Amino acid sequence: MLNWIGIAAINMAIAVALGAFGAHGLKNIASAQQLEWWHTATLYLFIHALGLLLVGLLIRLRYATQITAWLLQIGIIIFAGSLYAMTLGAPLWFGAITPIGGVLMIAGWLWLAVSSFTMNKLVAK
Repeated sequence: MLNWIGIAAINMAIAVALGAFGAHGLKNIASAQQLEWWHTATLYLFIHALGLLLVGLLIRLRYATQITAWLLQIGIIIFAGSLYAMTLGAPLWFGAITPIGGVLMIAGWLWLAVSSFTMNKLVAK
């Protein structure tokens, strides 16, 4: 079993580092649109890293499954990664994969809901 709490902590450290880089290293070289992409990527990385931390705890307590964590982590990589890449000069068509990451994050949260209801029924018996 993967240590999702550790992976979440790494995500948080990356979010802090990339947030700082965006605020200080990019402000004079990136356009307003690029800075907005960077900010959005960092915000979603932070929020979903915190969520992944919670999911890691829920997995240890057997209230969630690894599927939730995988969906969130892959979603984070695709969503934030594509926005970071475009900010750093990747072709704009990279933006076409950004929604895939968003859909994976949504699926992760929905999987958590479904598995929570299912596990709750099993525990109640």
